[in-house]
Amino acid sequence: MYFNSEHEIFRQSLRDFLAKAVRPHLDEWEEAGEVPRSVFQQFGEMGYFGLAVPEAYGGSGADIWYSVVLQEELSKLNSGGFGAAVGAHFQLALTHLLAEGTEAQKQQYLVPGVRGECIGCLAITEPFGGSDIQSLRTTAIREGDHFVINGSKTFITNGVNSDFLIAAAKTDPHGKGITLFLIDRDTPGVSATKLKKLGWRASDTGEIAFDDVRVPATNLLGDEHAGFFYIMQHFVSERLSMALGAVIGSEHALQATLQHMSDREAFGRPINKFQVLRHRIAQMATEIEANKAFVYQLYQRLDRGDYLVKEASMAKLLCTKLADKVATQCLQMYGGYGYMEDYPMARFFRDARLGQIGGGTSEILCEIIAKMVIDDKAYEKVGTD
Repeated sequence: MYFNSEHEIFRQSLRDFLAKAVRPHLDEWEEAGEVPRSVFQQFGEMGYFGLAVPEAYGGSGADIWYSVVLQEELSKLNSGGFGAAVGAHFQLALTHLLAEGTEAQKQQYLVPGVRGECIGCLAITEPFGGSDIQSLRTTAIREGDHFVINGSKTFITNGVNSDFLIAAAKTDPHGKGITLFLIDRDTPGVSATKLKKLGWRASDTGEIAFDDVRVPATNLLGDEHAGFFYIMQHFVSERLSMALGAVIGSEHALQATLQHMSDREAFGRPINKFQVLRHRIAQMATEIEANKAFVYQLYQRLDRGDYLVKEASMAKLLCTKLADKVATQCLQMYGGYGYMEDYPMARFFRDARLGQIGGGTSEILCEIIAKMVIDDKAYEKVGTD
C-alpha cells in the first residue's frame, strides 16, 4: 500500500550499507559515547541526509516513504543512540534550516549538512524548563546588528560534537516571544559538557552554556518572535518519527525474542510452547501491527499536507509506551540472559525508556490531546489564518 519496488530496492541498499559501515561498530560507539564524524560523511555521500531536501541544495527530493524506510532501518539497529545522533542532524537541524532558513543560510549550513561535512543540533530544552518551551530562560538581547545570548541548554543530542546549533532564546524578555538562532560552535562564549546517560549511549548528549555570545542578526532563523510556532510545527514530524522508531524497534525486538524462545528449552521443550508466553507474544504482536498501521496512515496524511498535532501526539504516546512494554516483557522471556549486555534486550530495554521522555513527555502529550479533544483547542501552521 505504501512502498513500491523502488522503495524496496532502496531499503536493501540501505541495509547493505548499514551492515558494513555501521552494525559492526555499534558496540564500540556505545562505549565511546559518540559516533565518528566519518560516519556522518559516509551518510552524506550515500545521500541519506538529503532524502527530503530539494536537488537545488544537494538532496534528492525523494517522496516521504524513502524517509520512512530510512527511519525503519535505523530503528532495527538496536542502538537508539546511533539513530538519535544522525536523526538530530537531518531530522531536526536540517529540517529547520530547510523550512525557515534564508537562501544564504541554506548555502552556508544546509548544503554542507546534506553532504555530512558539518553536523547540526537543535538546542531547545533547558535545565529548568523541560517540555515547557514557553518558560525558556535563555535570552537574546539585540545590540545594534547583533544579538547577545545568555543562558543554557541541556539533554542536547550532538550537543558537544556538532558544528552549528539551532538554539531557541527569548527575544522578548517581558513576553513570550521566542526566536531561533544559528550559532557556530566556535563562537566565543559557547561551551559544552558531555552528559552520561542510562541509554542512547552512542549519541553525544551535552549541556550547553551561552555566555555573552554575540550572534549577527543575519543568523536569526525565520521571523523574530516566531520560534515557538516553528518548534511546535516541527514537533509533528519529530513525534511521528519517534512513534515509527518505537513501533519498528518493538517489532525487531519481538523477532529476536521469538528466535530466542525457539532455541531456549525448559522442562524438555522450547519455551515458545508454554501457553502463558505464547499469549504474551500474541498480545504484543497484535498491538505492534495495529500501531504500525496507525503510524503509516499518519505518514500518508502528512504527505498530503495535513497538520497532525493531535494525531502525532497520540501516535508517540501509544508507540513509545508499547516499546517500553515490549522491552520489559521480551527481556523477561530471555530470563537471566536478558539482563546480560551480550544479549540485545539489555540495550533495547535502556533505549526504549527514553521514548516517553524525549520529544515531549507522555504527560505533555496527554495534555495536548486533552486540550484538543476536551477544550476544542486548534493549532494552526505558521502563516495560516
